[in-house]
Amino acid sequence: MLYYLFTYLHETFDLPGAGVFQYISFRAAMAVIVSLLISMIFGGRIIKILAKKQVGESIRDLGLAGQVEKSGTPTMGGIIILSAILIPTLLFAKLDNIYVILLLITTVWMGLIGFLDDYIKVFKKDKDGLAGKFKILGQVSLGLIVGSILYFHPDVVMREQVKTVSATSEIEYVQVDVKSTMTTIPFVKNNEFDYADVLSWFGEKAADWAWLIFIPMVIFAVTAVSNGANLTDGIDGLATGTSAIIGLVLAVFAYVSGNIIFAEYLNIMYIPNSGELVIFIGAFVGACFGFLWYNSYPAQVFMGDTGSLAIGAIIAVFAIAIRKELLIPIICGVFFVENLSVVIQVTYFKYTKKKYGQGKRIFLMAPLHHHYQKAGMHESKIVTRFWIVGLMLAVLSFVTLKLR
Repeated sequence: MLYYLFTYLHETFDLPGAGVFQYISFRAAMAVIVSLLISMIFGGRIIKILAKKQVGESIRDLGLAGQVEKSGTPTMGGIIILSAILIPTLLFAKLDNIYVILLLITTVWMGLIGFLDDYIKVFKKDKDGLAGKFKILGQVSLGLIVGSILYFHPDVVMREQVKTVSATSEIEYVQVDVKSTMTTIPFVKNNEFDYADVLSWFGEKAADWAWLIFIPMVIFAVTAVSNGANLTDGIDGLATGTSAIIGLVLAVFAYVSGNIIFAEYLNIMYIPNSGELVIFIGAFVGACFGFLWYNSYPAQVFMGDTGSLAIGAIIAVFAIAIRKELLIPIICGVFFVENLSVVIQVTYFKYTKKKYGQGKRIFLMAPLHHHYQKAGMHESKIVTRFWIVGLMLAVLSFVTLKLR
């Protein structure tokens, strides 16, 4: 909103300083600052309201150290995160940008699903919350919407170099914006992968049917990362801090992918209009760091599914929008391992129970962070070490820009 206001003032009245709103870097910085202020200043007030309304977390006794003491800690704190993302984005981003619109839809959509889950747990006293099938339905529906928009919307394009023949019969190369099913693949020489290649047996019509591969991939990514963030949110500050690190990585990728100079220098895809996503991800990072002020050990508030489901979906959709979805296992490595630990634990338990009549476990408890808790490690140390791993994965993600 402020972007349009100051653009009008600059163009109509030549107001001094108003032109600075044309710069993505300035608006991204403002989004970070405002999101931090919202989450830190108003976050404390929201926590008091949640405590007054007795919106406390019901803790299941899993035999973990310090678990009982957390019972009654205000939950649904994801409201703080979502507010600190949405308000700065609405203030500083171009609201007619298809990528921004897509991320706003994602934030509200998964935020509402998570809120409903928390509401059932807290106010209906149902520890299971929203039935799993309805969560999956919400995630799949969002993936279907996101995948369809990214594939079919005319504003979602990529700039490619196309060979043409001039009037003088000379071969020329020109830059044009085209619909493309290309994406980034790490550690490969040309660094690109085309979804249409999977359907090469379709012949020349392969590109027309690439959505059969692309949309299911989007649905899988949204569901997996959203659930991964939800599983990671098991101890104080783990999901929040990890998400902030992931957000910083995505901010850099969005900036270079949306800037034609950096894209050409790094020889990566230039995605027109995607630079506007830097404002959104700036608000996301600020919201996570601001919330971490209250969520770090000992936590004064938990984000609940209101925050964790939305955070995971935001990260997945953002990565897909800037054509970095195949980097998700690296960028979101902590989420990936947490998810994988649960899959391995459940699969092995069922296998051994069927074969030997008694289920066996690989980990002391899943997700993985609970394994270390069971082993006697303090949760602050677990969180710090997971953050360090997250930072190492962030560096590895940056390396993929040039290492091919």
